[in-house]
Amino acid sequence: MRIIVKVKTCSQEEKVERISQPSLGFGDARGDKVIYKVSVKEAPVDGKANKAVTQALAMYFDVQVSRIHLISGHTFKQKVFEID
Repeated sequence: MRIIVKVKTCSQEEKVERISQPSLGFGDARGDKVIYKVSVKEAPVDGKANKAVTQALAMYFDVQVSRIHLISGHTFKQKVFEID
């Protein structure tokens, strides 16, 4: 499953929010993407924020960190993650 993540760094609290959902429940099958907003305490320095986002998503989806991969957006606020 691929998701779009909008990242907020240097936040007071860490949280994951679903801000949109695919139409008619078909998800990727129709090209729709689910968008999440992830707030993390880490600053965007040396990949620390990306690592924190990956860990937050792992907790949210209740999967191992190794099953979450950053596909694109390594240096941008909007990122695409793939969850195995």
